[in-house]
Amino acid sequence: MISTNEFRSGEAIVLDGQLWVIVEFQHVKPGKGGAFVRTKLRRMRDGSVIERTFRVGEKFQEAYIEKRTFQYLYRTGETFHLMDTTTYEEREVSTQLLGSAAGFLKENMGLEVQLHDGQMIGIQPPMFVELRVESTEPGIRGDTSKGALKPAQLETGASVQVPLFVENGDVIRIDTRTTAYVSRV
Repeated sequence: MISTNEFRSGEAIVLDGQLWVIVEFQHVKPGKGGAFVRTKLRRMRDGSVIERTFRVGEKFQEAYIEKRTFQYLYRTGETFHLMDTTTYEEREVSTQLLGSAAGFLKENMGLEVQLHDGQMIGIQPPMFVELRVESTEPGIRGDTSKGALKPAQLETGASVQVPLFVENGDVIRIDTRTTAYVSRV
């Protein structure tokens, strides 16, 4: 059990039968009345964020989240096949669990997977990935009216906005958190 006095950002708790992560918290002692803890909680299942207030000393079940390294093997339709690098067990994962990072995964890439009671609750791809540009329009010098960006199709099928100087066949670095172009490799 974990008390509100032990809250830390990133701590996982079970509340109303669901898994929540503490995004931020604040202990408040008003001039009149009892102290309380104001929190922002993110639900692990769907990523929704709520604000909740608890009495000081209130106890909750602490959730143990295990982190393991998995390897992305291949994709069949909307299903991604991952392998646990310690047990060599293969698991199938839907596109919803991967989120926006699904378009930036290459075969044999390592992923950090979060598990709670044997269930996958989150998948964290590498922060930056290097991918080859399959097709993009040639950049026209002086054409900066659109913010100097153009669409580019990557080897994984994802589409991102890149600067005008990026050409077909270039290898570029993408930030998987924001799905934005970072640099040319």
